Amino acid sequence: MDYRKFVYEQKKREKVLKAKASKVVIKEIRFGPNTDDHDYEFKKKHAEKFLKEGAKLKAYVFFKGRSIIYKDQGEILLLRLAQELEDLGKVEQLPRLEGKRMTMFIAPKKK
Repeated sequence: MDYRKFVYEQKKREKVLKAKASKVVIKEIRFGPNTDDHDYEFKKKHAEKFLKEGAKLKAYVFFKGRSIIYKDQGEILLLRLAQELEDLGKVEQLPRLEGKRMTMFIAPKKK
């Protein structure tokens, strides 16, 4: 078998596999540690829309300056979001503090 033909066939197979692969879209939602109820509900509606579209959701609480003392409030906020979006998505990663951000990932449930 000719080597060039082999390389050509291999590239062709890789191209087909790449075309079939699905692209993972990650949408982000940012909260503050003292986010008000109305703002929370507004952002939750956006999160629901993102999960219904099939995108992963990265929700995070950003602590500015001295607000890092409210770590527990940030975690409660993210866990509340996870509980309310339980029917649309599954928590991929529980809230974890990384520097000044506490992040959590939610993946959409399969239909």
